[in-house]
Amino acid sequence: MSTTTTTIETAAPGRALRIGLWVAQVLLAFVFISAGLVKLTTPIPQLAAMMPWAGQYSEPFVRFVALVDLAGGISILLPALTRILPRLTVLAALGCSVLQVFALVFHLSRGEAPIAPLNVVLLALSLFVLWGRNSKAPIAPRQF
Repeated sequence: MSTTTTTIETAAPGRALRIGLWVAQVLLAFVFISAGLVKLTTPIPQLAAMMPWAGQYSEPFVRFVALVDLAGGISILLPALTRILPRLTVLAALGCSVLQVFALVFHLSRGEAPIAPLNVVLLALSLFVLWGRNSKAPIAPRQF
C-alpha cells in the first residue's frame, strides 16, 4: 500500500518585501523609542513646550505613554532581530497600529491636525509590518 502526500509549497517572500519590512521595523523602532525617551526624560514644562498636551495631563499619564512608546519600539524590532519569540513582533505591530489609531483620534479631537500625517504614516508602517510578519514573511524562531 503506498500513500501519496501532497506538499503545497509557498513561494518565498521576495527580497524587496523582506528588506521593506526590516526598513519599516527599524523606522518604527527609531520613532517609538525616540519619542518614548523624550517623553520619559524631559521635564514636563519643557515637554509641554514641544507637545502642548503633555502639560494638560498628569505626569504619571505622560510617563505611562512614554513607556508604551518604548515597549512598542523595542518589541517591533528586538524579537525579530534575535529570533527569540519573533511572533511578539506581530503583536507589537498590532499594538503600534492600535496606538496610532488612538493617537490620531486624540490629536484630531484636540484640533492638532498638523500632527495627523505622522500618525497616518506610523499607522501604515505598523499595518505593513503586521501584515508582512504575520503572513508574507514571518521570522522563524531560533532553534536552541
